[in-house]
Amino acid sequence: MLSPNMYAALNTHMNTELYSAYLYLNMSAAANAMGLKGTANWFNVQYQEEMVHFMKFYTYINSQGEQATVGQMNAPSSRFPSFLGMFEETLAHEQYITSCINQLTELAVQEKDHATQIFLQWFVTEQIEEEENDREIIGKLKMIGDNGYGQLMLDSELGTRVFTPPADPPA
Repeated sequence: MLSPNMYAALNTHMNTELYSAYLYLNMSAAANAMGLKGTANWFNVQYQEEMVHFMKFYTYINSQGEQATVGQMNAPSSRFPSFLGMFEETLAHEQYITSCINQLTELAVQEKDHATQIFLQWFVTEQIEEEENDREIIGKLKMIGDNGYGQLMLDSELGTRVFTPPADPPA
């Protein structure tokens, strides 16, 4: 059973995960418009991952006897300054999500909600991976700079990413 505070916080974050999915879908379209088909694929896979995250929260809230509620949200940005700019914005967004997950975890600890603490541990680990991936791509883009051939090679590399559903089932 979720406390009213925990329920509200989880439901709010569930909607934040949906916003993340829409943001990455917009980034995929922007990359495609820039002619970066591989990067468009990378962001499409990121969109799919965020939808899994959304569904994990949705399923968990409902499994705890509450009703997950999708709320209204502002439209995410659809314009991005550059190849590098998209990934810098991605890292900043993932750092924000990490902060949100940490706040949820702290609330679960304060409320002595052990089930939610266990549920959130998957996301704590996931955020480490998300930020690390973004920093790696940003590092490569900074090293490449304005070299078009280097950008095309990285775009090609990003195009090899495939969506793999998580091994563990949603909560």
